[in-house]
Amino acid sequence: MANPNVEVLYNQIFINNNFVNSVSGKTFQTINPANKTKIIDVAEADKDDVDLAVNAAKTAFQSDSEWRKMDASARGQLMYKLSELIDKHKIHLANLESLDNGKPFSDSLLDIQMAVSTLQYYAGFADKIHGKTIPADGPYFSFTKSQPVGVVGQIIPWNYPILMLAWKWGPALATGCTIVLKPAEQTPLTALHVAALSKEAGFPDGVINVVPGYGPTAGKAIACHQDINKVAFTGSTEVDTKYK
Repeated sequence: MANPNVEVLYNQIFINNNFVNSVSGKTFQTINPANKTKIIDVAEADKDDVDLAVNAAKTAFQSDSEWRKMDASARGQLMYKLSELIDKHKIHLANLESLDNGKPFSDSLLDIQMAVSTLQYYAGFADKIHGKTIPADGPYFSFTKSQPVGVVGQIIPWNYPILMLAWKWGPALATGCTIVLKPAEQTPLTALHVAALSKEAGFPDGVINVVPGYGPTAGKAIACHQDINKVAFTGSTEVDTKYK
């Protein structure tokens, strides 16, 4: 059974490995759907905060950065360390997920375990991304090389908060991209806690950024940002059309 008195440790925006207040100073309430009471006020990101997060992610992706110079096996080790920390804190995270999302504790715990497995799968994949050599006639040499796309904006819904996070983070981190994630405004708490664990795991500054906020402001800023190289969106068609 979920613990309704679970402590919320993180309620600020996570940029460049630091928790910060929003530029505007605004906050929004996250609500316990079981009884409609306020859990906590969370810093509300908007365009200015997304700009800061993208700049941090862009800097972390520069060719001379610690992240870009890191070999693939080391990236995988960081991801595996993050998965171990999530597993270590799984009871707290499952309680937090149930408090914020409303699903039964057993379902939340299963989601946490699946998130751990997802990150471990992609951790093992990190050093197995290979190019191909292609037969070519004459004095030609043909090959393909897989490269990270850059800064990835990620927008996830409320129904599987931590599992959706793992599905988005796993492939992006394994391939060497950097991340700006907007969790659903209804369920930001586990994403912020896992962001703190990513710092503990040893991810370099700027690789992972989490900007809780609303779709028309923070979400649209991610979707339309000129320095974001790819957007990974999971949500309704109605919300998607608002980002275009």
